[in-house]
Amino acid sequence: MEEFAALVDALVYTRSRNEKLRLIAEYLQATPDPDRGWALAALTDGLDFPAVKSSTIRNLLKERVDPVLWTLSRDFVGDTAETASFLWPDPPGEAAPPPSVSEAVEALSGMTRASVTGELPRLLDRLDSSGRYALFKIATGGMRVGVSGRLAKVAFAQAFGVDVDRVEEYWHALEPPFADLFAWAADGAEPPDTENMPLFRPFMLAHPLEDLVVDLSDYAAEWKWDGIRVQMVHVAGETRVYSRSGDDISGTFPEMVHALDFPAVLDGELLVRGSHQGGEAGGAASFNALQQRLGRKTVSRKMLAQSPAFVRLYDVLMLDGKDLRPLPWTERRAALEKLMARLPATHFDLSQLVEARDFDQLATIREGARDDAIEGLMLKRRDSSYVPGRKTGLWYKWKRDPLLVDCVLMYAQRGSGKRSSFFSDYTFGCWDGDPDEGADLLPVGKAYSGFTDEELKKLDRHVRQNTVNRFGPVRETDKSLVFEVAFDSVHESKRHKSGLAMRFPRIHRIRWDKPVHEADRISALKALIRD
Repeated sequence: MEEFAALVDALVYTRSRNEKLRLIAEYLQATPDPDRGWALAALTDGLDFPAVKSSTIRNLLKERVDPVLWTLSRDFVGDTAETASFLWPDPPGEAAPPPSVSEAVEALSGMTRASVTGELPRLLDRLDSSGRYALFKIATGGMRVGVSGRLAKVAFAQAFGVDVDRVEEYWHALEPPFADLFAWAADGAEPPDTENMPLFRPFMLAHPLEDLVVDLSDYAAEWKWDGIRVQMVHVAGETRVYSRSGDDISGTFPEMVHALDFPAVLDGELLVRGSHQGGEAGGAASFNALQQRLGRKTVSRKMLAQSPAFVRLYDVLMLDGKDLRPLPWTERRAALEKLMARLPATHFDLSQLVEARDFDQLATIREGARDDAIEGLMLKRRDSSYVPGRKTGLWYKWKRDPLLVDCVLMYAQRGSGKRSSFFSDYTFGCWDGDPDEGADLLPVGKAYSGFTDEELKKLDRHVRQNTVNRFGPVRETDKSLVFEVAFDSVHESKRHKSGLAMRFPRIHRIRWDKPVHEADRISALKALIRD
């Protein structure tokens, strides 16, 4: 555990991607099984201990230190694990030796909500502050040390000199602590047997088009739909639905599990149908409707009936046991169009191509696309094979220009990680009528991106100097600063006082110069809602 805690500390204070790769690779090379497998799972948020929650940690600390001290310290530090690791009192007498990662995982796995308050302290008493910090991060499943799942897999591949795309494929077929994966990569054993498993294949991704102009004789255009990218896999009588990150989301969309009944791996956009069935979206409801189903462990019959899911297909990776990924896009597209007859129209349709005589006309078509289910365009090189990750020159995404609205800063909250000492999460609102006639500001969104580090410092100073009220970690500011907010769309929402919810809001500009009474009205946002 000491070595893993040292790795976590080093990752926290390292901003260089190459240095993070080196640190993880060296740890994996030097650490024996199964500790390194559990550590790898922890770094990629692949562990879950239901008995240990952030509230558990808070309650344990409040029993051991002054609750006021805990609250003030947590508010200042901005991270529960970091605060608790320093405030945890040293045990009386000589502590037992620190546990290994495997021992810690075994102990955490055995804890229940009834036993955790007695067992977790005994584990913490065996660790120093760095070890406690690492344990808290493992236990609560939120590392936040600047390591994505992809970066950890790249580090694994570099550590043992294997292909990262093969690592990605095997990864989703195995469970922590990944004994078969390490045996193959580190010891030269045979690759894990995945032939009869409904395996996730890494997605092919796109680069932003930016200022590039492409020749439409070399590239095909199709709509970029605003749902969630999924992969449908059917192998050996079993079907699974995978998200973009490789998570199995079959349980959230059970109607799709029974919709594919022949050997295939399909790439598409998962959408739901709403009450509105017209327009170019072909019956696809907005992302807001889809969001009601995301993350649910159980889906009611009513929800299945009101918002049934379907997949708008982009590509076919494998079909009837044949790997089509090496084929050019034109051949895969022809195969996809042909197999549509084998799929139920209630659960699948085909993402249509967008015809244009030249790039200028395509730009005009893109600008006119304001359907809620459309994010923009995809441009795919006609001769491109299906390769994992982002390869320059093959696929481009050309998102539609964002909508803009002027909003007033209302509340601010500290961020996490390297932003834990800054007020970096901002809630903003629009006027519910004419402010000169006493109209109120109603919150319409929250954003924590779109500004530079220098602008963040200035915003943090503004929040501290203009606080008028405090609600725990949240500060209310006077209504004196306008944000120009960019967003993709806006929808009706019963969960918000304004009755509105923005899609992907981000700070576009900080309008230090603009009077707050000139910010936009709720009515202006409502006018942007699409039926």
